[in-house]
Amino acid sequence: MSADLIIEDVTCGYEKADVLHGVSLEVRAGTITCLLGANGAGKTTLVRAILGLTPPRTGSIRFGGTELAGLPTHRVIAQGIGAIPEGRRLFPKLTVEENLRLGAYLVDGDERVRERLARVYALFPRLEERRTQLAGTMSGGEQAMVSIGRGLMGQPRVLLIDEPSLGLSPLYVKENFNIIRRVNEAGITVFLVEQNAKQTLAISHVGYVLSQGRVVASGRPEELMGSDEVHQAYFG
Repeated sequence: MSADLIIEDVTCGYEKADVLHGVSLEVRAGTITCLLGANGAGKTTLVRAILGLTPPRTGSIRFGGTELAGLPTHRVIAQGIGAIPEGRRLFPKLTVEENLRLGAYLVDGDERVRERLARVYALFPRLEERRTQLAGTMSGGEQAMVSIGRGLMGQPRVLLIDEPSLGLSPLYVKENFNIIRRVNEAGITVFLVEQNAKQTLAISHVGYVLSQGRVVASGRPEELMGSDEVHQAYFG
């Protein structure tokens, strides 16, 4: 069953300092929705709020009608939200398949795990070819595939991807964004959190721009490309 992720009037921060100030946005089922912003805009804090790592002080985070704010992280994941962390965070001394299997830690039964592995390998044939290779010996683009494949092992209804271009060369950035497009075409809703505005808007259906903890612009990619708010948020 598809579901929308709806964030309403979220204020969130650390100790006594608020980082997010009344953030509202929607990730519609079936779309790639992006959140753009420069360093320090509050993107990571919003990711942490969604995943239950830094609970909001005020506001609501709903997924498929279920309130997530206040739930522990494992229960958020169990609702159908998968997360690809910034920097990929693979286990370099484990094989590709061992890394992928770690994404199915909430799945009961080895047969179900094998079925999910088969789906990931169908999407990424290169990973099946290299399933016994140590993840730390792979290229940046291949490691990105492993990271996304691991996130898909939990069969999420929405995949939250944090800064997928971080640390990748331009060639691998392009490849990685093509992978994200393919994941969406396979029926997975994607919430893409990024600094790379041009590449991100090229594959997104809807975008939001975060600046100093506030949403300052939203709309279709073509609207945001020429937006003064986008320019100000990045270069102002």
